[in-house]
Amino acid sequence: MRRPTRPLKTLLLNTAQIELWPADVLHVRGNADARSLAGAHTVLRRKRDGRYLAAVSTRAVRPLVPRLFREPGLDEAWDALDRLEQATRGIDADAQGSLPLHALQQRLHDVGLDDSYGERSGLPLVPEPAALVFAGRDRYRRPLWLSAATARAWLAMQRAAYHDGLMLDAISGYRSHDYQLGIFDRKRARGLTVEQILTVNAAPGYSEHHSGHALDIGTPGEPPAESSFERTAAFAWLTRHAGDFGFGMSYPRDNPHGIVYEPWHWCHRPGC
Repeated sequence: MRRPTRPLKTLLLNTAQIELWPADVLHVRGNADARSLAGAHTVLRRKRDGRYLAAVSTRAVRPLVPRLFREPGLDEAWDALDRLEQATRGIDADAQGSLPLHALQQRLHDVGLDDSYGERSGLPLVPEPAALVFAGRDRYRRPLWLSAATARAWLAMQRAAYHDGLMLDAISGYRSHDYQLGIFDRKRARGLTVEQILTVNAAPGYSEHHSGHALDIGTPGEPPAESSFERTAAFAWLTRHAGDFGFGMSYPRDNPHGIVYEPWHWCHRPGC
């Protein structure tokens, strides 16, 4: 079993199959979780289904699944934790780079998606970052993970809007390839074809949300991800000021990618 380790900063460490979460931002799903996570500073979470795999404290590693040592990707997860522990204070999450794309490309082929989607849409495959920063919580009290530069810009923009009498809230930020692939798997299991799914969902791997640079933005009292957002004072404020913080709207009307108008979707440049 792996040695105990010291606590992490408020970062999400990302690997191809496992995420390493700060324990204090995780949602505790019941008394069993509370007991398992008590005293932990880091939790290993399987990306494919969100299962908690192990709780790491300064004294021990507590397995949360049978045969933890057989879990795919475990060695890579331990290596990621070691690298962060050996880093100096003030580590730059953005400097940790991105994960390779080859595993994603194989999974896309398995569900019937090839390079023609990118060619048709003009969208590139988007790698996942190796580390993300905790940027508070979204509208639904879920942890909001963003790249370090995007987190700084988002919080500054949110404060500026507040000073002008407006509330901006995050609907969602980073989403993994596994999250998007899970949507596809569930819809295919219900009998939908890939082409039918693509009419309402972006292809896994091609979403700006994978990068940690993109945000869906809303305002209290307005339903999430609806075109009616463009009629709000919050949207008017964004159109005037978002560029000052490095944000741009990715999918205006008649955009070249064929994606529906999304006035709520903003991305931090030059990341997007």
